Amino acid sequence: MIGCVIALESEAEALLSQTKIENQTTVNGKPLYTGKAFGKEVAVCICGVGKVNAAVGAAAVLAKGADILFNYGVAGGLHKKTEVCALYAVEKAVQYDFDITQLEGGEIGTLDGETENFLPLFVPDLPFPRRALGTGDRFNDSPADHALLIRLGADLRDMEGAAIAQVCKSAGVPFVSVKAVSDVYGAGSTTEQFECNLARANGALKANMRTILELIA
Repeated sequence: MIGCVIALESEAEALLSQTKIENQTTVNGKPLYTGKAFGKEVAVCICGVGKVNAAVGAAAVLAKGADILFNYGVAGGLHKKTEVCALYAVEKAVQYDFDITQLEGGEIGTLDGETENFLPLFVPDLPFPRRALGTGDRFNDSPADHALLIRLGADLRDMEGAAIAQVCKSAGVPFVSVKAVSDVYGAGSTTEQFECNLARANGALKANMRTILELIA
């Protein structure tokens, strides 16, 4: 079963609108749908925004028996090599707001017990460029955050992906993530770009959902 963890209902519709829903329930306060999409069994949790919500959603679909997790949705681009409404496969992810360097040294984002700050994701043969993702519980236009993300080597930023990667590593299950860019840093207010491009970015995800699911498992 493919366990899908998605932050927003508008993002989830890219898959749910193409899913034959067999059951709907609530797990840990999160709506969770099970059914079939393009011949694949799926469990779809709309987790809400942020890292804790993402971890709760990941736990919910794992409890339903998911043996691979899939996160999709919109993300912010950090430089000109990320195009609005283009799709990217995430090859690694870091929590750029996790910082215990004063205690353990190392690079920002390095989790307790890890030696590298980026966690690798499973990337099947998807027809999208591969990019690195930075995850944090912040949505802003902060130059300081942008400078940190660029220094770490991130191309995209979101508020869920690296948290799901951490859960998947702990659970020993593969994790796939595909992001559509809704806004690009330096091209005006990210909030205004997000609001303007959200529907079109979700449309790009919906148009490619069959291909993605067929290649995931």
